[in-house]
Amino acid sequence: MTPTYDFTGKVALVTGAAGGMGLATARAYARSGAAVVLADLSENALTAVTEELTSAGHRALAVTCDVTDEDQVAALIDQTVATFGRLDMAFNNAGIMIPLADAAEEDASAFDRVNAINLRGVWACMKHELRQMRAQDEGGAIVNCSSLGGLVGNPQRASYHATKHGVIGLTSSAALEYAPRGVRINAVCPGTIETPMVADMIAKGELDPAAAAADAPIARLGTGEEIAEAVLWLNSPAASYVVGVALPVDGGYVAR
Repeated sequence: MTPTYDFTGKVALVTGAAGGMGLATARAYARSGAAVVLADLSENALTAVTEELTSAGHRALAVTCDVTDEDQVAALIDQTVATFGRLDMAFNNAGIMIPLADAAEEDASAFDRVNAINLRGVWACMKHELRQMRAQDEGGAIVNCSSLGGLVGNPQRASYHATKHGVIGLTSSAALEYAPRGVRINAVCPGTIETPMVADMIAKGELDPAAAAADAPIARLGTGEEIAEAVLWLNSPAASYVVGVALPVDGGYVAR
């Protein structure tokens, strides 16, 4: 049985919303009655997704945004509030994977790029979301996207895993600071999920899907919809006493 939530009158923001886990979460927010702001770099894909939602009767806004640019992130929040009047929930999901690399050989530009999107991007989004939620003084809920890679290490993924570990530290510290102000901040840690990013890794020979499925006790890859369900729960009143967690949604990988 899939739980349902009533987010009528609420406004939700999703970054990396044009595909994968972000798109699944944006759709789930919309089905639950929230107005949804979809942010992504891919303008064409973003426009198509937003038109899909609005044609189905949902309130949705597309905003092209590069999360590595703090000015663009600030403008994203401003546009959200200008359009819908407030911000209640956010899923800071935008992220990338970089090619496998020996830790002694990886170029600094790769480290800087993955850090700028996966960690600094989450930091910038959370910073400006918190400013708006603090100004509203009505609470709120934020979910940051870490990863299975924020809980464990894997060879040839040092830089990527460093960013995802960083997201958990960022989440727990901000959660302690803002829980007394009524804003709950948590992180979700997806395992290997069927997304365009994972499909690209498979196509490049960087991931063996059969091996990835075998690594999870549930013996399959996850879906974007399963991550969306976890995010909505964390953002909902059903998780009202959940603060500062890094929730694995990984088919049991870290429980082994």
